[in-house]
This record gives sequence, structure tokens and C-alpha cells, in this order.
Amino acid sequence: MESRKKMISAKGNKQIQMGIIPGHFATNHSHINHYVDLNSIKTSFRMARETAKMIAVKYNMAQIDTIICLEGTETLGAYLAQELADSSVASVNSGKDIDILTPEINSNGQMIFRDDAQKKIWNKQILLLISSASTGWSIERFARCLDYYSGKLVGACALFSAIDEIIGIKVDSIFTEEDIPDYHTYAASECPMCKSKQKIDALVNAFGYSKL
Repeated sequence: MESRKKMISAKGNKQIQMGIIPGHFATNHSHINHYVDLNSIKTSFRMARETAKMIAVKYNMAQIDTIICLEGTETLGAYLAQELADSSVASVNSGKDIDILTPEINSNGQMIFRDDAQKKIWNKQILLLISSASTGWSIERFARCLDYYSGKLVGACALFSAIDEIIGIKVDSIFTEEDIPDYHTYAASECPMCKSKQKIDALVNAFGYSKL
């Protein structure tokens, strides 16, 4: 499977790369025909730093109090906060302190914030940072969580996104479907690869894949 891997560079910065592997993959809520490997962006400090610079340009004029990091984007979130708060850059966040949080997932699969973290959410301007958005399910789920804690979502940014918006929320991204022209996502019950008896290559999530 790894022999099919291809690297794609981001438009505007060739130092930022994602890997794609064609095949038949299952997530916890859909089937996809390409595995999108974003782990290098999330684990390499150089690539994370370059990616943060690209994202910061999109939000320099948006007041941001807290960055919520999903799917292993905490390192990237730290660099992004640094870029947004850089006092040498013309930004409404210049010189301010920006909090970085990751929600806890409880035994019922719900996103929650403990009492001592809620003050960084309540009536705060929130930027959501997520690894990938193939259907928007995770963003919609987070929006419901944020509404419960009275946070104000000012933006949602994914490293890769196959959607432009979800429930009225604009989704910005570094990579899009244009970078993978034949990328498709399907409900499990409607997956043409399943219907044609094509074996699932791996189970995937934002942290990687497990071959079957």
C-alpha cells in the first residue's frame, strides 16, 4: 500500500506536503478512496511552522482568544498562536496571549471541557483547527459542543478539506479536493467499492491507518 503513496505540495509553499494513497479506506463515519496522510505537517516542527504562517494570513484580521485543536493539531496550534500574536505583524491579535485547548472525549463520545478550562471558552472568540474535513461531521459535532459552552466560532481551518462549508460555517484549508481531483467520500451503505467487492485496505482516522 505504501508503494502507491504520492506527495503533494501546498500551493504557495512547496515545503508543506501531504501524502495520498489511493485505495479503499473506512473511517468511523464514511468510506473514502484516498487516504490523506497529514502526519508530517503535525509532527515536523519545520512543516508545522510553515503551515502556521500560511494559516495565520487567513485570520490576522479576526480577533481570536482561543485555538481549539482537534485530531493531533496541538503543535501546529502552538505555532499558529505565535504567528497570530506576533507583535511585528499587522494583526488584531498582535501582542496578546492566545489559549490553546483540546476538548476531552467522555465515555459517551461527547466533547467536553472541564470546569477550569471553561473560562477560556465562555464568550470567547474561538478558532477551530482540525486535521481533515471529508464530510464535516467533526466540525458540526464541535459546533454543537461550542454552542453548549457559549463560545463564539470565528473560523474553522482544516489541513485538508473536501468541503467549503458545513451548517453555515466556512471551512478554510491548506489542501482541497482540487489537489486530489478524483477524491471521493461515501456513506458506508452507498460505497461503490463495497458494492464491487473491493477489499478495504485499512481503517483510518486522523492519527493514521491500520491495515486489514
